Amino acid sequence: MKKNETIKMKTPLSEDDVRTLHAGDTVLLSGFLYTARDAAHKRLIEHMDKGEDLPFDVKGHVVYYVGPTPAKQGKVIGSAGPTTSYRMDAYTPQLIAKGLKGMIGKGSRSHNVVESLKKNTAVYFVAVGGAGALIARCIKKVDIVAYPDLGPEAIRRIEVDEFPVIVANDCYGGNLF
Repeated sequence: MKKNETIKMKTPLSEDDVRTLHAGDTVLLSGFLYTARDAAHKRLIEHMDKGEDLPFDVKGHVVYYVGPTPAKQGKVIGSAGPTTSYRMDAYTPQLIAKGLKGMIGKGSRSHNVVESLKKNTAVYFVAVGGAGALIARCIKKVDIVAYPDLGPEAIRRIEVDEFPVIVANDCYGGNLF
């Protein structure tokens, strides 16, 4: 791949996919992502701590840290900009160890998350904050998977087409920040 070339990638991600990515790479993701924020992450870890199944198999998947606004008439989702990732840092290493291959958010990650990315061959992407209305155009379908009582923070399965992200932390320790 030439420098400054955009990489097109389909989810779910394999370890080989993750190994091709380096901090600073621009990626267009297509396929399915799952949405989850603080409250949903807390519940996921509670399930894991009790030995219960998660509401979706995290293996190979990418979680987008977003709490979308309500959809306007004729749209599948409202504004869907990334939220600050560090609020999920306490929960993220456990999910990565279970097979999660990527996360999308904004801002830097803790040392524990970065080490978990390296140990488990995963990647952290950033999306442009403040561009939620533009990002929403890449989202083609939305289904609530779990925790509908959380409203915008419910876990959703979203189908995306060429969702623009940048690799912030790769599995080699590369760090855009």
